[in-house]
Amino acid sequence: MTKQDESRDGNIDEFKKAVNMSAGQLERWLETDESKSVGQSKNDGESVGHASGRRIVELLRTKKGDLSDDDIAHMRKVTGYIHRHLEQRPKGDVTDTPWRYSLMNWGHDPL
Repeated sequence: MTKQDESRDGNIDEFKKAVNMSAGQLERWLETDESKSVGQSKNDGESVGHASGRRIVELLRTKKGDLSDDDIAHMRKVTGYIHRHLEQRPKGDVTDTPWRYSLMNWGHDPL
């Protein structure tokens, strides 16, 4: 196994640890008003996190051997976002918070 293959496998493993929602769970979540209510909107009105969530659903359904370098790069971005966002956990019950909703758009439910 080459260094590149090891790095690729490591990125995929980290992504799978960070993203704890299934493709189906994430797909259903992205349809909710709560999901659409958080994040920074792009020009078309969809938030960056919401668009990323749609891409994550695709990634979760893609066979490991079919993942492109661009897919791996997005997996790294997702893993980094989740780790950074978890560090900013607010005090108290996070059940109905924009913090949780934002994380869920990126495929991670902290609960």
